[in-house]
Formats: sequence, structure tokens, C-alpha cells
Amino acid sequence: LPWVMDTSPVIISLLFPTQVIEKNVDPEWTLLTFLRKNWTLFTKYACGRGGCGACTVMVSKNDPVFKKIRHFSVTACLVPICSLYGAAVTTVEGIGSIKTRLHPVQERIAKSHGTQCGFCTPGMVMSMYTLLRNHPQPSEEQLMEALGGNLCRCTGYRPILESGRTFCVESSGCQQKGTGKCCLDRGENASSPLGGKNDICTKLFAKEEFQPLDPTQELVFPPELLRMAENPEKRTLTFYGERVTWISPGTLKDLLELKVKHPEAPLILGNTSLGPAMKSEGRFHPILLSPARISELTRVTETSEGLTIGAGCSLAQMKDVLAERISKLPEEKTQTYRALLKHLKSLAGPQIRNMASLGGHIISRHSYSDLNPILAVGSATLNLTSAEGTRQIPLNEYFLAGLASADLKPEEILESVHIPHSRKWEFVSAFRQAQCQQNALPHVNASMRVLFKEGTDSVEHLSIAYGGVGAATVSAHKRWDELMLDEACRLLLDEVSLPGSAPGGRVEFKRTLVVSFLFKFYLEVLQELKKLVKLVSDSRRHPDISDRFLSALEDFPVAIPQGVQTYQSVDPHQPPRDPVGRPIMHLSGLKHATGEAIFCDDIPVVDKELFMVLVTSSRAHAKIISIDFSEALKLPGVLDVVTAEDVPGTNGAEDDKLLAVDEVLCVGQVICAVVAETDVQAKRAVEMIKITYEDLEPAIFTIQDAVKHNSFLCPEKKLEQGNIEEAFEKVDQIVEGEVHVGGQEHFYMETQRVLVIPKTEDKELDIFVSTQDPAHVQKTVSSTLNIPINRITCHVKRVGGGFGGKVGRPAALGAIAAVGAIKTGRPIRLVLDREDDMLITGGRHPLFGKYKVGFMNSGRIKALDIECYINGGCTLDDSELVTEFLILKLENAYKIRNLRFRGRACMTNLPSNTAFRGFGFPQGTLVTESCITAVAAKCGLLPEKIREKNMYKTVDKTIYKQAFSPETLIRCWNECLDKSSFHSRRIQVEEFNKKNYWKKKGISIIPMKFSVGFAATSYHQAAALVHIYTDGSVLVTHGGNELGQGIHTKMLQVASRELKIPMSYMHICETSTATVPNTIATAASIGADVNGRAVQNACQILLKRLEPIIKKNPEGTWEDWIEAAFEQRISLSATGYFRGYKAFMDWDRGEGDPFPYYVYGAACSEVEIDCLTGAHKKIRTDIVMDACCSLNPAIDIGQIEGSFIQGMGLYTTEELKYSPEGVLYSRSPDEYKIPTITDVPEEFNVSLLPSSQTPLTIYSSKGLGESGMFLGSSVFFAIADAVAAVRTERDIAENFIVQSPATPEWVRMACADRFTDMIPRDDPKTFKPWSIPIA
Repeated sequence: LPWVMDTSPVIISLLFPTQVIEKNVDPEWTLLTFLRKNWTLFTKYACGRGGCGACTVMVSKNDPVFKKIRHFSVTACLVPICSLYGAAVTTVEGIGSIKTRLHPVQERIAKSHGTQCGFCTPGMVMSMYTLLRNHPQPSEEQLMEALGGNLCRCTGYRPILESGRTFCVESSGCQQKGTGKCCLDRGENASSPLGGKNDICTKLFAKEEFQPLDPTQELVFPPELLRMAENPEKRTLTFYGERVTWISPGTLKDLLELKVKHPEAPLILGNTSLGPAMKSEGRFHPILLSPARISELTRVTETSEGLTIGAGCSLAQMKDVLAERISKLPEEKTQTYRALLKHLKSLAGPQIRNMASLGGHIISRHSYSDLNPILAVGSATLNLTSAEGTRQIPLNEYFLAGLASADLKPEEILESVHIPHSRKWEFVSAFRQAQCQQNALPHVNASMRVLFKEGTDSVEHLSIAYGGVGAATVSAHKRWDELMLDEACRLLLDEVSLPGSAPGGRVEFKRTLVVSFLFKFYLEVLQELKKLVKLVSDSRRHPDISDRFLSALEDFPVAIPQGVQTYQSVDPHQPPRDPVGRPIMHLSGLKHATGEAIFCDDIPVVDKELFMVLVTSSRAHAKIISIDFSEALKLPGVLDVVTAEDVPGTNGAEDDKLLAVDEVLCVGQVICAVVAETDVQAKRAVEMIKITYEDLEPAIFTIQDAVKHNSFLCPEKKLEQGNIEEAFEKVDQIVEGEVHVGGQEHFYMETQRVLVIPKTEDKELDIFVSTQDPAHVQKTVSSTLNIPINRITCHVKRVGGGFGGKVGRPAALGAIAAVGAIKTGRPIRLVLDREDDMLITGGRHPLFGKYKVGFMNSGRIKALDIECYINGGCTLDDSELVTEFLILKLENAYKIRNLRFRGRACMTNLPSNTAFRGFGFPQGTLVTESCITAVAAKCGLLPEKIREKNMYKTVDKTIYKQAFSPETLIRCWNECLDKSSFHSRRIQVEEFNKKNYWKKKGISIIPMKFSVGFAATSYHQAAALVHIYTDGSVLVTHGGNELGQGIHTKMLQVASRELKIPMSYMHICETSTATVPNTIATAASIGADVNGRAVQNACQILLKRLEPIIKKNPEGTWEDWIEAAFEQRISLSATGYFRGYKAFMDWDRGEGDPFPYYVYGAACSEVEIDCLTGAHKKIRTDIVMDACCSLNPAIDIGQIEGSFIQGMGLYTTEELKYSPEGVLYSRSPDEYKIPTITDVPEEFNVSLLPSSQTPLTIYSSKGLGESGMFLGSSVFFAIADAVAAVRTERDIAENFIVQSPATPEWVRMACADRFTDMIPRDDPKTFKPWSIPIA
């Protein structure tokens, strides 16, 4: 066990409601490990590198700089436990619980419907709680900033913000308050008959019911910690762990002596740089020095020359110090400080800024550092100190390049940084461009400083520093004009050398940004010079900036999203106790918010439990020559290695093995698994396993390669109607184009996890697993172990997000864990790290589509031929089904007489791609909509006119001969046009684009016909089991799994209506294969539909049995009736069953009725792009969705918003990067960017189409889980619209190659201008690219 030199208590941490004094800690533990292992608290583990905020907790310390107690949010997965000496830690359990009392933050996030799967909720709650501890009435900007480091994959953020907004000071919201009207209600013809305005509701929760926030009731800072802080310990504290020693000196003198003794030991403060490096690169330091208790390192001093900030100050403290200086000093002195402050706002998330120190940031010298370039051009000095004495070195390009002559000596430490004031006639600016606006590492950042001869525009000194591409200095003694700009651009491009194979790729984009940033700086300075010189004299004329150029100066501001959600209120005659159609809160909402909702990995450690870690292939296509695990087995705690030979039954399918045998087909294929006492021991053992390979040819990664090698997973799927060849001969024009859609990672917040517990008798197994399809896990384990299915029980309490990624994958992982459990005879826990999850599990299929479209000059499309290829990866998985669905859904909302759709699934040496929300529709339909945009461009008409002209108008048959009525589709389209004031905004967009050269707006509206269901009747069956107990309480079980979509909540709403008793009488425990057997995956948007029918059936059977008793005693209570039924021996348990919707498809004839019904919708989005950087801002989105009669409008609107934001991610920021060897680079939230809170459109309105009916489904409701995904493409087409405006204005030829996602790189390079023409381009044959496009 780790031990401490002396006997006094060393770490005092507070975890409410109990106080903890910890003596035995291992320096390698993080706070998260400690909370989860030692204290079995439920702070969540999601990414392990501070990138997602799921593990956020609050740390409180006495701040020596500001002389007050500082509360700050941190990500527990990075905080070393030893760094918490003298700190109080508050976790989500500490602020409130459903057992005692809830904190207002917890209550409001749940009741505002801000939780779906609930895995990110404890982190969200703690970020918000910390904000309220510091600012009991925060501003909306502070709220946005506080949540900037927390990711959520389910909700789309709007309801989370809504809950936080209830604490904010009244903002300048609606100007028409008090009139009862809202400015957002104005449609173009506001009197549109919505079936009478009175039954339309916009309230999803009642604010009045919330308990008020009372800051006096918050937990106090522990008095003993205050005493410790007031007379601090001076002696050195040492913690000895198994491999690492942590030394925390009390004085600067001691630290400097230690640095002489251990010159190699790093100084560790926030662990935001060392932590991730130790996790992913396996860096290891036997001695760590912690300068946290040394007050000299956190001093801030100010002189007339400038500001000196201690190297131990966190970036958040630095931000506060700078903000305070800027408010007091004259503007000319604070140029550098303003530039630093601008970048500090977008650098990482608040949790990281709270932990990371200024010194650590500078010394790490990351190429992507946002502050170092500014400090370099701002002539900052580093104050170094060592046992020998002190010295100063400049923070310049030599220091940043790490030249020994300009660097620290091993025994020196950085004590503080001096940042001088700027002067009059000196201008400093900073720029950055990242994949998204916040919490993302920059592709390129820059800082620029220019000094003029006083009173003139002659440049005395110009210095420029870049991050991400290298440094450059330009000495130009010239006037500040276009000539100087051109020369400086050329010099820069010569000096900043970025080879074509540079890590990170995006080389031409980065080169373009180098000069684009300089142009922005040039304009900024010109603008300022004009003001200054006007004051001095009017003799020299400056080059004028035309008004059309001015917009280049402004960065996109972070705006807090606003919006309205409208739905049809329930019939006034509906009894109040009937919950159907009401916005009922998610059943587990409050437990999500207090952390008491138990997920698979929150189940406490079982007796004798072992931990399993998977060993994966590092080659894309190779023969396994040998596996040597002898070294691994010698390590302490390692019990065994599970290989294919240990499988008692079948090892997966012939072409899809659970554990590899002889050959690997992709990087990330599971070869074997290590079983050890702890996760740490198992992970260390994995490093020791030596596998030798012999590479095989060919290794295929891209769709183009697969087509060339004729490498396919299944036969071609094809649908045809009309005579396409003949039609092409009769049209006015023909356009051909291609569309490339990148893949998408599920990024469920809870990674794949399973716990297998072998029972002592009859080979029984209990499996607790995070899955959408427990029956599939059960069957796979049964065939793998060669045990009958009836011995295996799978339990699913709740799943932390699935999105299709937990349909097939958990079965393979469960089976591997089960083999380990049988082999060792002990329980096995398998929890994938985020990196492994992203590497192993595959995601959405990338797609390459080619189209040929024939049309008349009027815009009427007569013929359309589409050929799609999807990248299926190395095994079949769901690829054949995805291809079928893709082809069936390609026509979207359009009636085209002559069609031919063809689809193929390519076999490549990448991890197998699988089901993902929308199942082919979001990729395929992008091809169809791109055709429409191309036709519009060719005809010179607007895309919405082409869409309207070609949409289904009357009752008709689809390409597969299924009849339907498009009336609701047309209603959604018209309602969306009206609600979004589309036509007037289209004119405003065109006006804006005429007036602005460097910024452009785009707007688009997209219709949708989404088919729901599985295309096979047997997949639509469902069952339920309902028990009534003698006290009148009801237990409901059904075959659906709670993934965050609120299925359990909806099921109880159904049961409550059917049994005519309140929901409070009812309970759902879990989904288990022992209560409802042979279930179908909870997928295809149909879970609530079919399970609702089964629950309804069971309740109706029970009520029929109770009928005679109720007739006899109509005045009796429910409890009386149940008691009487028991006395009369009437069974109070019933199985409900639903045989399923009819659905079939005959592929030979190309016809069928594959889908029970359609969901219709339309979305309109408006964006603004920055043509110089490629950034974009989402201005407004309006969605109209046909939900018929929603079972629960709060849940359904949540599904629509969440899937829309997820779709928006697919089409804008989520980019998977593969190396030329087939290795996935983007394996963490650092490299893979899902939408954050700042990506939500500034105005985001969702309305459910009122008064529509469908007789088929339960209470006329519809399944809305997936349909919203594709509507995210309205943002993509709005960006494309803005880019098209740029290209038209600049006379650039039309380009019919569409690429998704529309990243800043794509947008910038599509807006060609003199800067993109200026950059050097490499011949692709001369270098090996860093990454390859696989679509």
C-alpha cells in the first residue's frame, strides 16, 4: 500500500455528506479513480482526458491571490489526488439527493427536460452549481461559458440552457413582454389557421413550481481547511506509490533544492498536459514535483512597465487578472492583454482553464498553444529561478523552437512571466481557427504586432508568430498599404514551411490561413490608424477600406440560443389523471441529476471480480505469425489471457470472428483479452503482449480502391421505375455530379461496458450490459459458450446513449467477457476506454454517390439515376440492410417519373461500420438534395422552387409501389415556410450578400419523408408483462430498452391511461430477458410504438378481468378492487403482445410495403460564413415535424432537437481521419468534434404539426427517434448556399462535387480568392499524405 512519511493526516478532502481524511493515496491515482473505486461515488467516467466534462466536480480552495475562497469546476479524470492537499471537493451527491433534498440546479435541469440518457447530467449539474456558487445570479454569457466544457450527445443542449437560464438575471429577452404576444410568433401571414390558436401550447415546464435558490443554504468551506490555509505547512510532504513518488515542497527554497536533486522530474500543477500524455503516449515519470503550495508562484505584481503573473496561476485566474487590468488601464496600454483575453475565452473548456497553469502552458510549448504566439510578439519575458539565482530570458521564437541556448536549464524553474504594456502607435491582434468555435484545438493561430513611427503610417517593426505552423518575423520598413501586404504575404509563405505530409494534414488550408490572418490584421490596423491619424493631422491619405470589406473585421460572437417549442395541448375533456399527450418529465430525470441513476459500470464491485482489457490488431490486413504473452502473465495481478482457443462454442461467424484466428482484417480487430485483478494491471499487461504479423495484400481503405479491386460485401441492390434511358433523351439539360459523405462516430457518452457474473450452478450467467438488444447479447453468449439460452439472463437498467452503436457491438463484447468468466470462474467487468471504443466499434457508413439528372428548363426533373457506394468495413454487420434502406429512402419527398437507384456495400480493411440513427437515410438523401441544388444552379432558379415543383402533390405510390398521401408533407413544408418567414428572409440574405464581400449568409429549407420501422413484420412484434400487487401497485415490464429516449416514461403513460390510475402507482424496474423473452432491438424509431401496443394489450386484459368487480362496487377505490380480485382468485398478472405492423419487401420485383408509416417534416436554417477563415455561425433554425398526437411532447421535441444537432454535427464538424495505413487518428473528444453548446443555432424553434391523425399507431402517435437527423442537412445546404453566393460573385466555375462535412477547411478553400491562389500547392505524387479520405 502507498504510505506517507509521517503520521499526520495529509490530504483533507471533503465529500459531502461525510468528511474524509485520507492518508493512503497513490500519486498515480486521479480524483476520479479515487471517487469511483474508494468511495463508490457515481461521478462518471467517459473520456479520461478532460475533453467531455462528464466527470466534473467542484474544488474549493482558499485563493492567496484574491484573498477569498475560490470555487472552481475541474474534470476529475485529470486531477491527481495528491494535488488536493488542503482542498475541499464537492461531488454531485454532495449537493442534493432524492433521499434528502434536491438542490435547485438538480431539480430544474430534470424538470426542464434537460436530461435524456442522463450520463452527462452530473457533470452539467456540477458546472452549473459551481457557477452559482461564484455568481448566484449569473448573466447568460457566464452560463454559456460555464457549460462550454461539457458535452451532451442526446439533448441538443437547448433544454439544459433553458434550465440554467431560470437562474439568470432577466435578460433583454422579448421586447413585447406584457402584451401577451411574442415577437417570435410572427409568421409571414400570422393569421394562418392552426385549428384555432387556443389549443397550441409553448410551455414544456412550469417555472412557478421551482424551489428558489438560497445561497445561504450552501455548504460552508471546512473551518479546518481555512486554518490550514491561514498558517500554511512549510515542510515538504512526500507520497510514495507503487511506481511514482510525489513530492510537494512547502517553500520555494525547498523546491529549488529538489530540482537540483531531480533535474528530470517535471513540475506538475493542473496535469492537463502531462495527464493526457501519460494516458495516450504512455509517458512515465518516477518522480513528480508539485509546486502547488508555493505562494511565490501565484503572485501577481504590477508596475508602470507591465504586469508580472506567477507561473503557478491558473489560466482562469490569469483571465480574471487581465480583465481587471483592461477595465482600468487606457486602451493603448492593453493591446497585448486584450489579445490574450480573447484567446483565453475560447481556449479549451472552463474546467481545463481552471486547472491548467500559465507556466505549464508556456513550458509545454505545444504547437497549438493559443497564448505563446501572443506572448512572443508581445515581448514577454520569462523570470527563471534556480538554487544558483535568477535570470530572465525572452519568450521568443528560439525559446518556442526549444533551442538549448534559449531554454531553461534542467535545474531551473519558471517563476513568473512579465508581459509589458503596449504603447501608443502599437497594435496587437490575435487570430485562431479551429474545427468549431469553442473547446477545440486550433488548426492555426496567430498573433501579430506592428509598431508605427509616431504620427505616421510607416512601419517601424512588424512581428508575427504562428501556432500550428511555425514562427515567422517580417521586418518591413514600409508604409501600411497593399504593397506592404503583398510583400509580407509572400515573405510569410516562404518562411512558414509546412511540408505536404505535415502531421494534422489540412496543409493547403493552413497555408491559406497564414495569409488570411495577415489580411485581417492589415484591415484591423488600417481601421485604427484612420482614427489615430485623423486626430494628429489630415495630410496623409490612407487606403480606404470599402464598406463591403468592413465585415471581415468582426469575429462571430457567442450568442445564447433562444427559441420557442410549440405543440398541441391535450383535449380539455381529457381527465386530469390521464398523462398521455402531456409533457411529463423523464422518469429518471431527478436521479440523473443527483447521480443516483445507476449505469452498468456504477454497479459496485462484485466479490472476486476481475477486469478485462482487449488486445487489438495494429495492422490493417495481416497474418498473425505468433502471439507471445509470457511477459504479460508474469506481471502482478494478471490472471490469464483469453484467446480464440478458449471459446467453448462458436467463435463468431465464419467471416466475422469474435477473437481473431490466424488473420486480422483491420486495425482495432480484437485478437485476445487480458484478465487481471484491476484495470491498471490489465492495461499494463496489454503493453507487454508481443504479436508478430506478416502483412497481406491488398489493404483496401477507400471506396475507390474497393471498386477497383471489386471488393464488395453483398450483391447490388436496385430499384427502378419508368424508362430512364428514354427520359434522358427528351430533357432540356443533364447534370452529373458526385457526393462524398464522411462517416460519423456514435460518441455515446457511456462507452461500451458489460459485467458478467457466473452463477455457481447449472452454468447460469447474469449479464449486466449497456445495449439496445439484450436478446441478441443473450443469443450470442449462448452460442459462444454452447449453453442453452435459458441459462443466461441479460439485464439492462438504462443505457448512456446508443444511437445504433449498441445494437450489434455489445453482443461480441459480452461474449468475449463471458468466455473470460467461464474460464476463470469469476465475474468479469469489461469497460472500453473512449480511445478503444472509437477504434473498435465502427460508426456510420461513409458514402460516395454519383448522380445523373435530366430536367426541363422550368426545373421539372424528368429522370434521375443515382449510384451509391458505402464503406462497410471488414465484415458484413448491418451493411446489406443499410444499403437496402438507403435505396428505399433515396427519393425523399420527390415524385420523379423515371428513376434508377443502385447501391453497393464495399468491403474494406477498416473496422466494420454498423447501425447509426437514420440508418443510411442521412447519407443517401444528401445525394438527392444535392441533385436538386445542382438543377437549381443550372436553371438559374432558387433551390426551394425546384423542391416545390418536384414534390409529391397528391395520393401516389413510391418507387417501391407503396401508396401514401403527401398531404401532411405539404402542410409541414408550407408551415415551415410561413413560420420561418422564409421568403422575406431570402431577400434579406441577398441584400446582406450584396453589401458584404468577406462575410456571406446562406439560407435553405429542406423537406423530409422519413419511413419508420424495420421492413419486416417479424421485427415489429413486441411483448409486455404487467403485474398488479395486492397493495394496488403495478409493475410494468416490456421489451424496450431505456436509451435516454424516454420509452419507460411513455410506457407508464400508456399503462396509466389504460388502467385509469395515476402514474405514481406504477414502476418499471429494468428490461430483462427473464421477464420478456425474444425481444427485438430498440431501434428504427419504433420502440415506443410496438411496446406501447403490448403494454396496452396487457392492461386491457387485466381491466377486463377486473370489470365484474368494478361493476359490483363502482364507488370503491382501486385498492378495494384489487383486494377483492385477489380474494376471488382472479389473476393479477398478464402478458401483453403485439403481433407487429405488416411490412415486407420483394427485392426481385422491386416492390412491397416495407414501412408501416412515414414521418414528415421540414427544416429551414440560416447561416453566416466568414470567407477568410471558413468559420460559420448558425443564425436560426425552424423545424416543423409531424408527430401526429404526441404521447409526450417534451420527450418528442427533445428527440427532434437532439437528432437535429447530431445531424448538424455529421454535416459540419464531425470528421474522422484515417492514416494511409488505416489507423483511425480521431479517437477522443480532442480530435473528434461533436457539437458543443455554442453550436446551437441562435434562434432554434421547433413545432409539432397540430391536428394530424394516423389510425395505425398507439393513440395516433409517431416514432420520432431518428427523423430529425437528416434535417441537420438544412445547415449544410445553407452553408453551401452562402459558398455559392461567394463563387457566383467571384465568377468561379460551378463545381458539382459535394463534400460533407462542411468543415472550416472545405468552406475556406471553396471561397477561392487571391489568398488561396497565392499559396504553394504540392504535387500529390511527391509526398505521403498524413490522412486519406475513405469516402
